[in-house]
Amino acid sequence: MQSLAKFIYFKLLGWKLNGQFPKLDQCVVIVIPHTHWLDFFLGLLIRKVIKEEINYIGKKSLFKPPFGWFFRWTRGAPVDRSKSSNTVDNIVQIFKERKVFRLALAPEGTRKKVIQLRTGFYHIAQKANVPIVMVAFDFGKKEIKIGDPFWVTDNQESDFAKIRDFYRGVKGKIPAYSFP
Repeated sequence: MQSLAKFIYFKLLGWKLNGQFPKLDQCVVIVIPHTHWLDFFLGLLIRKVIKEEINYIGKKSLFKPPFGWFFRWTRGAPVDRSKSSNTVDNIVQIFKERKVFRLALAPEGTRKKVIQLRTGFYHIAQKANVPIVMVAFDFGKKEIKIGDPFWVTDNQESDFAKIRDFYRGVKGKIPAYSFP
């Protein structure tokens, strides 16, 4: 499967890979920008290229028939965003229960243009005591960029400045929706 994924990613699509996914059993992977539904399939493809199991969460409606089986098969987990459940604590509990759990999130929370990232990923990493790995899907350069893991500090403002710097200039599939 990895050979086929590499052929599709590098030869057919003509994309590059900048960086290496760290050897971590647990982490929060933030993927920015999330501007198009194709980002999901690019994420599934790159998981095969780098040969790492990476989980994700999605809105509950995605996990209903007729396609719910596919999202569960690809290691997704449904989240009910309509009620005020404590999603951060629920995900932190998953980190405590599993030896290997790498959670990919799109901190924009939507495929539309956002000025500010949501903070759930940050609080998950902080409470679960796991590092954050930044991944950029740069359609402008046809490149996926993987950053080194970093641990959140007590200075959220400084940490978010570091995150903004990593994603500066990255263009999503729909450039107008890209994170600033």
